[in-house]
Amino acid sequence: MKRFHVTTFGCQMNEHDSERMKGMLSSLGYSEVEQRDQADLILFNTCSIRENADNRFISHLGEAKRLKSEDPERIVGVGGCWAQSVKDEVFRRFPFVDVAFGPGQIHRLAEFLNSDSLTAQGYFEFEEFSGDLPEQRSRPFQGWLQISQGCNCVCSYCIVPSTRGREESRLPAVLVAEAERLAADGVREITLLGQNVNSYGRDLPPDEKTRFSELLRMIDSVDGIDRIRYTSPHPKDIREDVIAAHVELEALCEHIHLPLQSGSDPILKKMRRTYTRERYMDRVAMIREALPDCAITTDIIVGFPGESDEDFQQTLEVAEEVGYDGAFTFIYSPRRGTLAAEMDAQVPHPMKKERMAALIEVIQRRAHERAQRFVGRSMEVLVEGPSRNDPSRIRGRIRHNKAVNFEGTAEPGRMVEVEIGSATSQALTGSQRLLSAIGV
Repeated sequence: MKRFHVTTFGCQMNEHDSERMKGMLSSLGYSEVEQRDQADLILFNTCSIRENADNRFISHLGEAKRLKSEDPERIVGVGGCWAQSVKDEVFRRFPFVDVAFGPGQIHRLAEFLNSDSLTAQGYFEFEEFSGDLPEQRSRPFQGWLQISQGCNCVCSYCIVPSTRGREESRLPAVLVAEAERLAADGVREITLLGQNVNSYGRDLPPDEKTRFSELLRMIDSVDGIDRIRYTSPHPKDIREDVIAAHVELEALCEHIHLPLQSGSDPILKKMRRTYTRERYMDRVAMIREALPDCAITTDIIVGFPGESDEDFQQTLEVAEEVGYDGAFTFIYSPRRGTLAAEMDAQVPHPMKKERMAALIEVIQRRAHERAQRFVGRSMEVLVEGPSRNDPSRIRGRIRHNKAVNFEGTAEPGRMVEVEIGSATSQALTGSQRLLSAIGV
């Protein structure tokens, strides 16, 4: 039996795609190994959103080059967004790579492995949903559900439209059937995936037109699915019907990820985000009015070209006013082929670092304050496994997507009630209530 090893960089969509790669390889008779040097097939699923992801990947690729030199029969493959972004030069820069493919061509990896060709092959057309391939889930009780691929937005800093193509939605009947299959296979929590999930369905044929809120209701009706999450939405498309779904649907979790990127209208305009600070805060107010306990998380970029001290102060003001439950914060890095990379007034790196430190202070302080609302409450936790920092404790997540480390005896995949005793900006701590298993 041949063996494979996959290294994944980047977002949840890449994690999903890697699970599909693994499922496809298992169906071809390959087995997964933990160490790269044990593998006959070394795969990298790459990201090109941030510069540090590029750098991390290339350092790992150096080890693959060494292993390939030790065993020339070993196959090295590079997939994902980075491969798509450098499709015209990947084999010239890295001649030891045998196969390269973009996110829409994962299925072609099987074609390459089954072929007699000894020459390097590249596959970069947008042909197929990776969600149609078999999967090998990292956790049996949690599953990804790819509802769309690609993006029609034209954010000036983002390379996704060129690496994943135009937005394309999967048919609702296909998605419901996949959700039913996942539930029958023991999945209790489903995460809907897309570059912009709440624009789902706009490209479907007239007789299949389905709004994102309607899709949420379809998935909520599937027996056995206890939790529904989704990522990522765009603030321009968050509307009343989606908020109403959060209020009305039993499985839909009390967590909304609402990317801000910047609190400054001039910077948002340069980013081509198509909403203003006022519109964004209207969305926040709508969520808080309908769902006072809902967790709101965000993405923020620091040091975008032309960002002044005043622009950055406006971002801090929004972070202070919203009081996010958590945030992914990024120092801006230019991406090839994007408008922002060619803009004047690039912010010096030391200034970016200073601003990042100031932003993190606000984010963490307000997240700590928000987390105190859970102290003293009994919260439903989906157990994921041992705590990362203390194996004697158990780790899981509440519906608000907050991590919980607690004392107890529950197995992964169980729902338990945990009394929350303390809270930080990052996680909650508590003790499992006796006789607390839920729905088991």
